[in-house]
Amino acid sequence: MSNRRSKARTAALQGLYQWQLMGQDVDKIDIEFIVQDIRGIDHAYFQELLRGVPQRQGELDECLGPFLDRPINEVDPVECAILRIGAFELLCRPEIPYRVVLNEAIELAKRFGAEHGHRYVNGILDKVAQKVRATEFRSRALRRRLQT
Repeated sequence: MSNRRSKARTAALQGLYQWQLMGQDVDKIDIEFIVQDIRGIDHAYFQELLRGVPQRQGELDECLGPFLDRPINEVDPVECAILRIGAFELLCRPEIPYRVVLNEAIELAKRFGAEHGHRYVNGILDKVAQKVRATEFRSRALRRRLQT
């Protein structure tokens, strides 16, 4: 993935964190980022994540729920936002390979999450990916078997 898209994920994480903790309107958050004039990000992708995650929160939380070890509202807010971004990408952006989604989420968790938060994020999103990207998982496993 492009560095611009990685930066968009980082900005979306920050915006979604504000939205989750303070209930701030995503339009206001978007305006804040425009005013800050953050350069080098894929602004359209930032907006897609910033708006798409709240719009589909129920569906995303339902998708994540079976794999969480606690209710979603008890998950660390940073990891929660990362999990929701990852679930959104897995569900809504099938053109992005699941490995890219997982790697980007892990990097966000390493950078912004708790000490071992990246392991938690990886474990949850890996299970979500197996469920929602089953065909992609099977074809990857088949390719690995054929290579050995």
